[in-house]
Amino acid sequence: MPAGTDGNVYSVRRGAQTLLMIYAGPASQFPIYDGEQVYAAGRASIVVTEGGRRLALEHLFQRQTAPREIHVWVASVEGADRDLAERIGQSVDLR
Repeated sequence: MPAGTDGNVYSVRRGAQTLLMIYAGPASQFPIYDGEQVYAAGRASIVVTEGGRRLALEHLFQRQTAPREIHVWVASVEGADRDLAERIGQSVDLR
């Protein structure tokens, strides 16, 4: 999916259900969720508390080369799908 002239948006799906979105380009819209901004493992993350648990709902990697920003966020899913999307988002690592 296009995201401006120099960016792309990708989705991680299970069947027809979108679990996670990934933007790669020059300037993301981070953050899209309200929450605590935490810096760790070379990225900024937005962490919220839901049902007594802390969940990282989005991550931003900033790089010196293109794409300058990689923005990963959990889609609007609930229950087990939300847990799976959060785990997938946590596993994203730039190589």
